[in-house]
Amino acid sequence: MTLNRPIRIVLALLLLPAAAACQRGNDPVPATPDPGPAAAAAPEPSAPVAAAEAPVSLEDVIETDPRYVVGISYPPGAAADPGLARALHGYAEAARAELMQAVSGLREKPTAPYELSLGFREVMRSSEVVAVAADGSLYTGGAHGQPLLARFVWLPRQQRMLTAQDLLASPEGWRSVADYVGEQLGAAAHTRAADEALESGDRERLLAVALRMIDEGTRPVPENFAQFEPVPAADGRIAALRFVFPPYQVGPYADGVQRVEVPAAVLKPLLAPDVSPLFVP
Repeated sequence: MTLNRPIRIVLALLLLPAAAACQRGNDPVPATPDPGPAAAAAPEPSAPVAAAEAPVSLEDVIETDPRYVVGISYPPGAAADPGLARALHGYAEAARAELMQAVSGLREKPTAPYELSLGFREVMRSSEVVAVAADGSLYTGGAHGQPLLARFVWLPRQQRMLTAQDLLASPEGWRSVADYVGEQLGAAAHTRAADEALESGDRERLLAVALRMIDEGTRPVPENFAQFEPVPAADGRIAALRFVFPPYQVGPYADGVQRVEVPAAVLKPLLAPDVSPLFVP
């Protein structure tokens, strides 16, 4: 029997807390910090890279086996920044290790091959900032794969990764960021709810769940804003930061990855002194 769209949505609403709890309990490595979204997030490598460390070769990977498939692709030129290259390679290898651990536990060939699909793409390159986005999925059985999502912002002159932990001058600044992001996500949630063909009571309950997830997923702590990418301005500086939220952090899985751009005008008064010059006035 095929369920119509309203019934599917109501069932999804009823099952959402259990699905989220199950999802949080099975995150792949590396995991996103609490509140436990499904996507795997990169560790925050904030320490400067030692010059003596050997460079990493970033080579695309295509590997097939009756039990699993691996596909990893890197952007051209990423290996030119050794510290960034090590971070990208480390993230990919951690995801691959998670896949192989699951494969090692198989007692027979799976109905559908386990799969790691991971693509890195460059989103900004200047003399001051090199940013790379990682998106993909890790499938080790079940209804769907676990989303993989990470953002890497490398500062070549400072030889370090720019992370949420050292983005702002004070932890109190996250309140302003959280308020701005929460307002944008809330407006989008209202729009989605209005578009659903539901009875008014079901629509209100669906919206209440979405707004509660937004409140929890945007608490004003850096861990909730760990994944961000710069939006370049014409002069090569940063015009905005695009914060990226994986499924289950600020909405149900069906809403997918959600993004909010916070303009430099909002961020500028909050930025750490050594980060502020990277942004437009």
